[in-house]
Amino acid sequence: MRRTAGLAALAVAAATAAALPVTSASSAPGAAPARAGVAADALSALQQHPGAARAVAGQEFVVRSTLVDPDGSTHVRLDRTLGGLRVVGGDLVVHRDAREQWEGVSQTLAAPLTLATDPAVTAASATSRVLARNARTRAVAGDGEAEARELVVDATGATPRLAWEVVTGGTQADGTPSRLATYVDAGSGKVIRSEQQVVNVDGEGQTLYSGTVPLQVSGSGTSYTLKDATRGGTYTTDMANKEDTILCQIFGAGCKTGTTVTSTSPTFGNGSTSDRASAAADAQYGSDETWDYFQQVHGRDGIWGDGRGSYNRVHYGNGYVNAFWDGTKMTYGDGDGVSFGPLVSLDVAGHEMSHGVTENSAGLTYSGESGGLNEATSDIFGTMVEFHAANANDPGDYLIGEQFDLAQHAGFRRMDRPSSDGSSLDCWSSGAKDVDVHYSSGIGNHFFYLLAEGSGAKTINGVAHSSSTCDGSSVTGIGRDDAAAIWYRALTVYMTSGTTYAGARTATLSAAADLFGQGSTQHTGVGAAWSAVSVG
Repeated sequence: MRRTAGLAALAVAAATAAALPVTSASSAPGAAPARAGVAADALSALQQHPGAARAVAGQEFVVRSTLVDPDGSTHVRLDRTLGGLRVVGGDLVVHRDAREQWEGVSQTLAAPLTLATDPAVTAASATSRVLARNARTRAVAGDGEAEARELVVDATGATPRLAWEVVTGGTQADGTPSRLATYVDAGSGKVIRSEQQVVNVDGEGQTLYSGTVPLQVSGSGTSYTLKDATRGGTYTTDMANKEDTILCQIFGAGCKTGTTVTSTSPTFGNGSTSDRASAAADAQYGSDETWDYFQQVHGRDGIWGDGRGSYNRVHYGNGYVNAFWDGTKMTYGDGDGVSFGPLVSLDVAGHEMSHGVTENSAGLTYSGESGGLNEATSDIFGTMVEFHAANANDPGDYLIGEQFDLAQHAGFRRMDRPSSDGSSLDCWSSGAKDVDVHYSSGIGNHFFYLLAEGSGAKTINGVAHSSSTCDGSSVTGIGRDDAAAIWYRALTVYMTSGTTYAGARTATLSAAADLFGQGSTQHTGVGAAWSAVSVG
C-alpha cells in the first residue's frame, strides 16, 4: 500500500481547518451534498468529546475526505500530525448525524501525543540498519543518500514512538518488486517493524478466461487502442516481459509503463497465449467489471472515487507467478506456463483494483491484523466482482484464482475453508497478528463466507463449498449482496489504518445497524459470523 507523501507539510491547526479542501464521496447513489463547514465542524466537535483524540499543543489534524450519507449524516476522515510529523496509525473518522449531533468516532489511537520529536538516531544510521537487515532490500544503485526517509511518529503499536520510516527497493522472494517501509526507533535505533507497500496476491490467470467479452476501445479505421474513455480512461499496456527499476520501486517515479496495447481491428486477442493481446483483454475486462461493480453497487467512481481511471500492465517479467497493486496501477505476470497461466483472471483483477479502494478509504496498514483485513477485503470484493459479472465462462464462486490454476483449477485460496491451502487461518487467535497477511486474511474471508452463505455444505454455480465454524455453532447466511454492502460501509466509514479483527467486528456491526437497523437479521448475523471465527 502506497504511503501518503508530504502529509506533514499539509498539516494545519484545527482553528484553520475550515480552509482545507474537502472532497465528498457518496456511500450510495443519490448522496446528499456536503454542507459548508462540515470539516471545521467535525474538528470542533472532536475537541468537545471525552475519549476522542483532540488537538493539543503540537498535535494537529488534517481532513483527508468527507463522506455524506443520503440522509445528511457525515463522516469526516482525518489524519494526525505531531510537531509537523506524520502520525502513522493516528487517523480517525468523526461521525455526525444530519442534525450535526455527535455520533461517535472511529479511532485506534485516542490518547493525545506528547512525545519529543528530536531524534537521537540519524537518518543515515537508521538507513544503514535497514539495509543490513534484509539482503533483498537495497538502496538506489549509486546513490546511498536517495532512499526515501522521513521522521514520523509510529503509533501502530501499544506505545507510540518517534521513528524513521526508511523506504527501500528490491525484489521479494517470488520476483515481485519490493517497496519496503521499515520503521526504526529514532531513540534506540531498534528496527520496530516493516511494511510491504507493493501489494500482491498469491495467484496466477478474445480473453484467456472469460470468453468473448465486450470492451470499450479507442480508435477507428485500422488503428485501435485498448483504452476506455467511459471508465476514466483506463488502459492496458504490454511490459514486453521487462521489470521495474529500483528507482521506481522506492519512489514510484520513472517506472516502465509498457506500450499501450493496439490492434488493427476493434478485436483484441484470440483467446490463447499465442496472441499477447489476449491477456491484455482479460486485464482490461477485469478493470471494466471492477469499475462497474463499485459504481453500480456502491456508488463509487473508480479507485479514487473521483472518476479517474488507473491502468494495467501485462506480461511483466519472465515466468513471474504473481500480480500486484503499487498505488497507481495493476501489474500481472504470465505465470510459469506449466502449473499457472497468466494471472489476469476476473477475481484477481477485482482483488488488485480493490487494494486501491482500500488504500484510498480506510488505508489499512499492510502488516499485522490490519494487513490481513486488507487482503481479505480484496478477496471479498474480487469475489463479488466475479459474481456481479455473471460471466458464463467464469461463474462466481468463493475460490480465488482457480482460472489460471492450470493443474487443478482449485485456486490458491478458498473462503469457505481458508485452511485448506495449508497455511491460511480459519479462526482468530492472539497469534494472528504475527502471520503473513495473505494467510491471516483467512479469518476475514471465513467470516464473510459465513455471513453471506452460512455454515454447512452447499453447491454454488457447480462448485462444492463447505464451511464449519470455530465454535461449533450453526450460522445462517444473510446473502452475499447484504454482506458486501456491510463490508463496504465498514471499510469506508468506520475502519481506520490500524483496525484489528476486533475493530472490524465493531465496524461491521455499526455498518449493519446503519444499513438494516439495530437488531435486524443482518445485524444479528454479523455478530454470529464473527463469533463463529472466534472474534468476540
